[in-house]
Amino acid sequence: MAGAIIENMSTKKLVIVGVILLLFQAFSFMVGGLIAPSPTTAVHYLATKCVDTDKHHQSSRWFMPWGPNQCHKIQDFDEAMSKKIEANNIVFAVHIPLPNKEMSPWFQFMLVILQFDIAFKMYNQIGKGNSVATIDVGVAYRDDMLGEWTEMAHSIEQRKLSCNFTTTKTYENEGRYYECDLLPFMELGNVAHKYYLLNIRLPVNERNKINVGIGEIKDIRLVGIHQNGGFTKVWFAMKTFLTPSILIILVWYWRRITLMTRPPVLLEKVIFALGLCMTFINIPVEWFSVGFNWTWMLLFGDIRQGIFYAMLLSFWIIFCGEHLMDQMERNRFSIYWKQVGPIVFGSFCLFIFDMCERGVQLKNPFYSIWASDVGTELAMAFIIVAGICACLYFLFLCFMVFQVFRNISGKRSSLPAMSKARRLHYEGLIFRFKFLMLVTLTCAAMTVIFFIISQVNEGHWHWGDYTVQVNSAFFTGIYGMWNLYVFAIMFLYAPSHKRYGDEQSRGASGEDIQLTTTITHVDGPTEIYKMTGKKAQE
Repeated sequence: MAGAIIENMSTKKLVIVGVILLLFQAFSFMVGGLIAPSPTTAVHYLATKCVDTDKHHQSSRWFMPWGPNQCHKIQDFDEAMSKKIEANNIVFAVHIPLPNKEMSPWFQFMLVILQFDIAFKMYNQIGKGNSVATIDVGVAYRDDMLGEWTEMAHSIEQRKLSCNFTTTKTYENEGRYYECDLLPFMELGNVAHKYYLLNIRLPVNERNKINVGIGEIKDIRLVGIHQNGGFTKVWFAMKTFLTPSILIILVWYWRRITLMTRPPVLLEKVIFALGLCMTFINIPVEWFSVGFNWTWMLLFGDIRQGIFYAMLLSFWIIFCGEHLMDQMERNRFSIYWKQVGPIVFGSFCLFIFDMCERGVQLKNPFYSIWASDVGTELAMAFIIVAGICACLYFLFLCFMVFQVFRNISGKRSSLPAMSKARRLHYEGLIFRFKFLMLVTLTCAAMTVIFFIISQVNEGHWHWGDYTVQVNSAFFTGIYGMWNLYVFAIMFLYAPSHKRYGDEQSRGASGEDIQLTTTITHVDGPTEIYKMTGKKAQE
């Protein structure tokens, strides 16, 4: 067998390839840092208080806070009391976006956070314990300023209030505001329309204890978070460029594998599967979300991301394991069920967690798993456990790499008996492999960091710290790193048409025997793969 490209390519060419990949990696960071804007934008909205004069409260009627058909407004609740307007007749209206602006499909998603401005009153305090606000909310859309509003969703939701009054509760401090946590309110999986309108009611029913003991609500504020259109265009451009690059190297790699006389080993199959998953996540199907109202794109993106995570983490386990097993145990996927099984189970849990929130949001955009105590605790526990498991996985991978290095060091005992040329050749192979393993560890570390920050960042949106953002360079840099790593693995582990030492093979047969007398016959992609899988004779 001729061996893999990582063994037979000259050091000069390998250095050139490495420098080119490094330049592309730097460029992927620069694209996000210098060209793309920040990934998301937060816009603040203050709800307008409209008066519903219809006694029947028709759900088909929509209240606009401004414009030619704006509603009858009041400034505050003191004015409502003076005009004897009941709380059930007040509608909080919010138009998204602000005047003279338009939403765009390039925004990809829209997350809305809610905050109540609640004033302290001695006779109307927030109840101790479970104070729950019942919200009757509807969202509508239209694509021109003079068109009719079309209802998108309507729901009656409950949100638990978490408010603190930092000063003494006395008559002198009446009118001061509680400090209330932001609440998850709405999430849309795409932004297919130009204008959105939210109508919010806080129905009061003392007999059924609805919206009783929630304090004196003065205003409702919303924070709309959406992806920046400029970042979306840069992201789509990267996907469009990288998809054919990975697809071409994938086809080229598998063609070289099939041309071999032996069947492909497990490591080669896993490399091919990794390339398939990278191609799957690269395919820029998001382009269709610009022209079609596909509300499931956000969920589909999460599923693709999860599949790639599972494949990448499983690949690193098998990649290290195949250089630890002897020939009797390697090349069997069933050997790795203890390591790969938890990865698959964790990915399945990620899928279930995502379906519990974003799956339901396909029908009801106001649903949030963070809205209940149990849901919040589960979500928080999930983020913490996921972060801990990611760190433990990286430590375990470091341990496996250490074992691989120790295994290779044990096999080097045969090298001193060789001639200088052959010894230098095998030492060069070992150095190349160790360097690749260190690059793998670096890639794994960056992936774990990216996963943890992504989970925490999304959690911060729900917890209320909407100012937390991850720099665009981090997104584009990590995404570029994954593609470059997969590209490098398929390129370096593809079978080579070149054979080292063809001119010396006749004279070096005795030295080959010196290396192989301690091991059984092995087939594999590289000499290092063969060396690490050979069982020493007693």
